[in-house]
Amino acid sequence: MFKFSNGLTLIHQYLPATPVVVADVWVRAGAIAEPQHWEGMAHFLEHMIFKGTKRLFPGEFDQIIENTGGVSNAATSHDYAHFVLTTAAQYLPETLPHLADLLLHAEITDEEFYRERDVVLEEIRGCYDNPDWIGFLALCETIYQSHPYKRSVLGEEAQIIRHTPNQMRCFHQTYYQPENMTVVIVGGVEQDTALNLVSKCFADFNVRSECPPTFLDAEPPLIDIRSSYMYVPRMEQARLSMGWVGPGVEQLEDAFGLDLLSVVLASGQTSRLVRELREEKQLVWDVFSEFSLQKDSSLFTISAWLEPEHKERVEESIRKEILQLQTTPVQATELARFKRILCNDYIFSTETPGQLAGLYGYYNTIAEAELSMIYPARIQQLDSLELMRIASQYLSPERYARTILEPC
Repeated sequence: MFKFSNGLTLIHQYLPATPVVVADVWVRAGAIAEPQHWEGMAHFLEHMIFKGTKRLFPGEFDQIIENTGGVSNAATSHDYAHFVLTTAAQYLPETLPHLADLLLHAEITDEEFYRERDVVLEEIRGCYDNPDWIGFLALCETIYQSHPYKRSVLGEEAQIIRHTPNQMRCFHQTYYQPENMTVVIVGGVEQDTALNLVSKCFADFNVRSECPPTFLDAEPPLIDIRSSYMYVPRMEQARLSMGWVGPGVEQLEDAFGLDLLSVVLASGQTSRLVRELREEKQLVWDVFSEFSLQKDSSLFTISAWLEPEHKERVEESIRKEILQLQTTPVQATELARFKRILCNDYIFSTETPGQLAGLYGYYNTIAEAELSMIYPARIQQLDSLELMRIASQYLSPERYARTILEPC
């Protein structure tokens, strides 16, 4: 890892056996950076980044990448935005300067802004055809009372319509600065080449601007069961989702423990809730659990697809299983099996240059890149008593958020 004098970070890994290279640029410019009433700006800007600069007309970057046989992509979350370029190693000197130009000097013309706004609005409208997206958003709005994690990364239609090109230029020039950026290069490019290329491409940043300040209030603890109910047309099965607030990166070992508990509860055919609710009692079509690590308050969820008449029995079964995790140690053979599953998943997720680049960039953006490598060892160190403590501290059967979607 290298830190340039302007604050930019480069993470590089040379993989001599592959002719491919991935350049993944991570920016601390996700939805939590948006000032009040600017919701959806970070994701909208992700679209506008590709609309050209004074050197590149709209669509030219895509043509350049396609002509060299490469691909590009981008994504925005609450904690970050990132932009990925995958190409043959020999073409990185030709293509990375154009990606850097887009990121550092996005022009954001009025004409392109209003044209792309229609695309963003259509994306928002399309999401409301997805019951799982509706349910997840409702759960976040229910569980988070103060934190920006409660709102959609996409924003809402009424907010997007009020955004202006000048606001977006301000947001871009405030956050797309070197101290907020991590450039990750993994693949068949040697260290000196990567250093020289990045130092040249990411040297000329825009003059810094200042957005209105953002404030992150501490999330109050859950003290009861918070509920939301929705009736969704054209939906075949009901959805039950339950959520708990977990630790952020400042308590990473507890977060790893919750990741292991999510596998114990409902991740794969041998997990407890899948075996009980789907295979034995046949009360659900499917049930799954997930721990989403975030910079601040992370999210632990259990979701089930089921017939509406089974929702009370399923919820009660989930509560009983959580209580058992707090009071009865996980048996050694069961614990070893789930540790093996989780560690193998980690290994499988680090097989390609793109996966490695994403792993390093993600951790360096929300915490420190070095932490990306300790995961398997920390999982192996967790024991049954530690899991009981973590379950008791974060997963209460009496304090959680609940969202129920039913067909209408």
